[in-house]
Amino acid sequence: MPLSPQKTAEAVQQAIIRLLTPVAHQVQTLTFDNGSEFMQHEKMAAALKAKTYFATPHASWERGINENTNGLLRQFFPKRTNFKTVTPAQVEQALSLLNNRPRKTRNYKTPNELFAKTCVPLISPAEIALMT
Repeated sequence: MPLSPQKTAEAVQQAIIRLLTPVAHQVQTLTFDNGSEFMQHEKMAAALKAKTYFATPHASWERGINENTNGLLRQFFPKRTNFKTVTPAQVEQALSLLNNRPRKTRNYKTPNELFAKTCVPLISPAEIALMT
């Protein structure tokens, strides 16, 4: 299933809520650009219990990690890539490689490592130790 079959505000809102609901307890803020596809930001904020922000137009420095990630994605999908020919497996491979790549700006931790640290374990470290 594609992330969003179209760029309508309704489709984007539904896709964002569907994708972030499993980790909603970790979502505190959502920052958008000023595209019309984010017009339903209030519904997303309510569903995810998060605050929403909008970046100033033409101020890419307000979305530094986003802009950096876009540049990294270009290594896999250069400009003018026809995404109708890109398979879900290709997207998954790129995401896996990027999410496991250490980032200098994050003290050489990977996004997956940082995300895992924000998760609350369902059992305590002592219980884990007893299982090994």
